[in-house]
Amino acid sequence: MLDNKNAIIYGGGGSLGGGIAKTFARNGARVFLTGRTRGKLDAVAAEITDAGGVAEVAVVDALDERAVDEHARSVVAAAGGIDVSLNLITRGDVQGIPLAEMTTADFTRAITTGVTTNFITARAAARHMIEKGSGVILALNSGSAHGSPMMGGTGPADAAIDTFIRNLAAEVGPHGVRALGMWVAGVPDTLSPDKLWTADHNLNLADDAAFQGLLAQLDEMRMLRRSPRLADIAELATFLVSDKADAMTGSFVNATGMFPS
Repeated sequence: MLDNKNAIIYGGGGSLGGGIAKTFARNGARVFLTGRTRGKLDAVAAEITDAGGVAEVAVVDALDERAVDEHARSVVAAAGGIDVSLNLITRGDVQGIPLAEMTTADFTRAITTGVTTNFITARAAARHMIEKGSGVILALNSGSAHGSPMMGGTGPADAAIDTFIRNLAAEVGPHGVRALGMWVAGVPDTLSPDKLWTADHNLNLADDAAFQGLLAQLDEMRMLRRSPRLADIAELATFLVSDKADAMTGSFVNATGMFPS
């Protein structure tokens, strides 16, 4: 579905970014992986090239607008254009703490990082896509914009990104560029006790039974009583950035298996 398309993935060395990158490449895209940790990016790129795909790696801090702009220009110079831009940068969300007990820094981090990186990366892509007359900017958050207790700054961060993408879509649409997003939450095969401990100061997942219990609880929260897997999310992302979804823009697709909270 993505033959002859060039895709930049910010945060391409993570579990979700790597899974989507490999699916993009398997569908014909030339993927440009960026992030702050070279080793993780190289590992994903090696899997892609070993499978016959094309992947390139660059260490880029998505909070550094000059670095993002320079990288976007280098992709255009090397590949002829940018067809897909996907932001999967970790925001540093802190959850599981009541708002009345949360520090200002823990509350605002996800909002500031999420909005800033999505703006910087989308702006860089949009400038080139507008000139070309086509392209897709894809965002991702948890869909927690409508009221989620014990989620800290996650809800406000998601709300800001939702609104930004919708407004961006209205502006770039007349130039042939699409902007849309996915709501994704709690993908089991991207989680680990260490990751959850970092995200939630109150979680105690010292043994595997506790971790498996949490995953079972996530399954029960879904309408289908099962959590979407990484492969499901990657295939959906591939469809959304492909020409098959050419009528879709300015909206978010709910891939959580839950009603938006």
